[in-house]
Amino acid sequence: MCLEPSRTYRRTEPMSDTCTDDHACGCSGNPRFDGIDPRYTRVLWLVIAINGLMFLVEMAAGRLSGSQALQADALDFLGDTLTYGISLAVIGSTLAVRANAALAKGLSLLAMGLFVFGSTAYQVLVRGIPSAEVMGAIGFLALAANVTSVLMLLRYKDGDANVRSVWLCSRNDAIGNVAVMGAALAVGVTASAWPDLIVAAAMAGLFLNSAWQILRQSLAEKREAEYLERAHHSSRG
Repeated sequence: MCLEPSRTYRRTEPMSDTCTDDHACGCSGNPRFDGIDPRYTRVLWLVIAINGLMFLVEMAAGRLSGSQALQADALDFLGDTLTYGISLAVIGSTLAVRANAALAKGLSLLAMGLFVFGSTAYQVLVRGIPSAEVMGAIGFLALAANVTSVLMLLRYKDGDANVRSVWLCSRNDAIGNVAVMGAALAVGVTASAWPDLIVAAAMAGLFLNSAWQILRQSLAEKREAEYLERAHHSSRG
């Protein structure tokens, strides 16, 4: 689950175009390691593959078990797959390119959040009790996948904002997997679908919160990029 704080730019002190964007997961920091390293690229490709595979596994399990929380977590894996792929693609790119990439990420998260909210609302009206056993087993598998990703990315956690955000996404997702496993336990104890629906709704809320922050940040960066471009042309004129 990707969250980021807002950041304010001052036109009197334009940001260097070599600094990467805080596009996800609540991270900010000094531009250090910027991801331009073959070893980091290989690790990121592995993390992308893990997240893509877990999206397919969790979505199938969520549909079979009737668990909205698993399906919401599956969409989180899909969102991370796309986010990491875009992060990989824009490493070393200009501020304008990174801002447009962040805008696309924000819009995709918004769509996923609305989908999960709609699906959860439907299940509230036509709800059945999901399989707690499937929820718990797949939740544990998802947790193992995210912990593996965290360990692979650990050495890069103190890179620049773009690099650090990838590690924070995986770390925060592991926390979300614990919530899904907790929902599975509550479903088994209470024989009710409500714990599953509550966790799914909470995850949808995080999607929407992330989307809002990312969209706001990307628009701010687009304005900053336009300002830098105008300043560059003025200095040449």
